[in-house]
Amino acid sequence: MDSPVWVYLIGLLGMALYGSRILVQWYLSEKANRIVNPPSYWVMSSVGAIVLYIYGWLRKDFSIIFGESVSYYIYMWNISIMGMYKKLPRIVFWLQALFPAAIVAGMMMDWDAFSVSFFHNEDMPLMLLSFGILAQFTYEIRSVYQLVYSYRHNESALPLGHWVLAVIGSLMIIIYGILRHDWVLVIGQFAIVFSIRNIMLYFKWKHSLRKGSN
Repeated sequence: MDSPVWVYLIGLLGMALYGSRILVQWYLSEKANRIVNPPSYWVMSSVGAIVLYIYGWLRKDFSIIFGESVSYYIYMWNISIMGMYKKLPRIVFWLQALFPAAIVAGMMMDWDAFSVSFFHNEDMPLMLLSFGILAQFTYEIRSVYQLVYSYRHNESALPLGHWVLAVIGSLMIIIYGILRHDWVLVIGQFAIVFSIRNIMLYFKWKHSLRKGSN
């Protein structure tokens, strides 16, 4: 399904925010020779998710909305545990927390039209939508893994499993984007290169630890 150019520009903005977060994270990780977890990673993730929520709505692509919903509040949890909300007006937290509710409210206000556009769209076969949802879920489940790992260690961290799931999910989203003719999704997965690099940095760091203990 084709959309106006300005809709794709919104999508590219969201992807740019996501791309910027991992560029910063990668740069700091390279300097430290290990995986680094800067607060800016989660702030950019949160803002990027809001933009992609809007993009998914405009593209009538439920898989995008679903994917962002999986990780949205996990981004907020990481921002909170890092103490970032303490530096901002309280209204920022509440506006961010209520944003998905506003999206859901918009859906419910005209559910019949929504269900036709999102689930019975001739330009979006159910099988393709299902694969898109699976691709987004695979990619975003990395955030659930990250949350569980971080909660157990009582700190925000970016463990190995987070990056492995990111690579698998990115590959699936690239395939979905090609089938969907959504080049914003395909271009946005350039970050797979940095996810792979983070995996390499993890094993390099582990090797240096083993070497140092000998």
